[in-house]
Amino acid sequence: MAKENKVASENSVEALENALTRTEQYIESNQKSLTIIVIAIIVIIGAYLGYKKLYLAPMESKAQEQVFSAERYFEQDSFKLALNGDGNNLGFLSIIDNYGPTKVANLSHYYAGISYRELGQFEEAIKHLKKFDASDKVIRPIALGAIGDCYVELEKYADGASFYKKAAAYDDNSFTAPIYLLKAGVVYEKQGKYSDAIKMYETIKKEYPQSTEARDIEKYIERAKQVK
Repeated sequence: MAKENKVASENSVEALENALTRTEQYIESNQKSLTIIVIAIIVIIGAYLGYKKLYLAPMESKAQEQVFSAERYFEQDSFKLALNGDGNNLGFLSIIDNYGPTKVANLSHYYAGISYRELGQFEEAIKHLKKFDASDKVIRPIALGAIGDCYVELEKYADGASFYKKAAAYDDNSFTAPIYLLKAGVVYEKQGKYSDAIKMYETIKKEYPQSTEARDIEKYIERAKQVK
């Protein structure tokens, strides 16, 4: 038995030595190619870090300085000035054009979308809101809901309901979710889809009983049931 274990151990050692030898041979045979690959990886990492530190970071800082005026106009409901600037300060559209890779430019798509919605330019609003990329649990559902608003204004009710449902599902909270479930229900009623409307309303009643929307939800349920 001891002899068998010794033989097995010797075979394992021999196999390991053979594997190491083959690895060494491979490295020797492909040393030039491997060196090029390593150098390429180092160059790519260096370029990426340089891009972030030397190019993107200063641009982000500059964009933050430039966007202040546009945000102020937005807060004052001066949406045309917020979009286009006032001649001395940039608006959101110029921020997007001049500082495209930045987080500020990304957020400017949201502001631009809401501004266009308030100005009644719904196609433009949808275009910018769809370009807005965020995982924020507050802003993201509002952006999705705003797209739904625009589609409803364009009488594209199926798309509107779809985006309201996306907004409601994005974050399960008692503030935004029942708002968009209610909107989805109302749109379903416009389409004559009363069963779908009732599902939206009953979800509010069951899952968000403390919400503002739940206070009168029985009225919506009964109305939809009567014409179902």
